Amino acid sequence: MTLSRVRKLPAGGFIGVMVVPLVLCAYMNPGEASGLPFSYPHPEKDREKEELVPVSAVEDLMREHGVLSRILLIYEEACARLDSGKELPPDIIPRAANLVRRMVENYHEKLEEQYIFPHFEKAGEYVDLVKDLREQHHAGRRLTDRILRAKDRNDLTGSVRLFIRMYRPHKAREDTILFPAVHYIVSPGDYAALGKIFDAREDEALGEKGFERAMSEVEEMEKELGIHDLAKFTRPVK
Repeated sequence: MTLSRVRKLPAGGFIGVMVVPLVLCAYMNPGEASGLPFSYPHPEKDREKEELVPVSAVEDLMREHGVLSRILLIYEEACARLDSGKELPPDIIPRAANLVRRMVENYHEKLEEQYIFPHFEKAGEYVDLVKDLREQHHAGRRLTDRILRAKDRNDLTGSVRLFIRMYRPHKAREDTILFPAVHYIVSPGDYAALGKIFDAREDEALGEKGFERAMSEVEEMEKELGIHDLAKFTRPVK
């Protein structure tokens, strides 16, 4: 079965056509279905394979968005507990905010501002979107300041909810509009170089295995709040 995907910028004009052959075979992993030396990744065993299959620049940014999404869930649960008077570990919101500052604002967003946004500005593509994204980065840093300095519950929950409200559409636009277009704005050679730059910057900003350690922090906070089990989010539908 062959699927054709035609990518187009809303501003006008087709920017690329890619034909991808897909072999669909139920209950088989991709290696078995296609004959290729590929199998589903194992979360523990395959971590060492990163040297053989490097994380690409866009994949790097999008998995960091996954961390941010889980922090937003932590923020939501914390606000709900504060509103209802339920017990909340007093350091949960500051810990989450400090992780946002360290990983999102001081690392992830700096990569976007220094290495992704300028390509679109130079090409004249999605200039208005990039302008909005830059402004939201600045606004997010101010909100994190307010979260960390909040003196009362209303100020705290108000700032947290403003942060959630802004960052859900923010990362959604990046994931569905900007990041997919990177492949058409950046040359293959420059794109490969970006992956290496991002890897080096991650080590500088977050230390060795910075992503894994950030995920461990998130998972620890989720467990403290009782939101670590994905099955608990499932709702039966009759």
